[in-house]
Amino acid sequence: MPRGPAAADPATRLLGLDAAVAWRRGVRGAVVFTNGVFDVLHRGHVALLIAARNEGEALVVGLNSDASVRRIKGPERPLNQERDRAYVLGALACVDAVVLFDEDTPAGLIAALQPDVLVKGADYAPDEIVGADVVTARGGRVVRVPLERGFSTTGLIARLKGGAA
Repeated sequence: MPRGPAAADPATRLLGLDAAVAWRRGVRGAVVFTNGVFDVLHRGHVALLIAARNEGEALVVGLNSDASVRRIKGPERPLNQERDRAYVLGALACVDAVVLFDEDTPAGLIAALQPDVLVKGADYAPDEIVGADVVTARGGRVVRVPLERGFSTTGLIARLKGGAA
C-alpha cells in the first residue's frame, strides 16, 4: 500500500515568542488563539481545538509552561512536561503553532500576537476571558465554545487515582 508524504515533525510547531510574532505576520487570513494546560489530552480538548481552528485560517495555541501549571494546578501537575505537551499539540492537524508562556495568564502573549479571534471554553464567562479586551479593541471576535460533557483532565486524574470524578 503506498504511503503519503511524511508528516512534519510536530516539534517544529513549537515557536518562541519572536518566531511566533513573525509567523503571525505571515498568515493570510484570520489568526485564532486559544490557550490552556493540555496536560492529558482528551476528547474535550480536541473538540475545542477543532472548533477554534474552524474560526479562522490558522490556530496558535498558548501553552502554560510547567512552572505556570504548578502555580495554577499545584505541585503534582503537570503530569506531562511542557515539551511533550507541545509535541502532542503540534501533531494535531488543526494546530498550526504552539507557544509556551510562563505567566499565569496568556495576556502578554495575546498582546504580542494580536490574534483576530480568541477562543475559550464556554465554562468561562465573557468577562473572565483574558485578552478579550485586546482582541475586541482591534475589531476581533471572542468565541466561547460549548464543552464536551464528561471530559476534564482533573476528573480523569481523579478516576485514575480511584477517586470520584
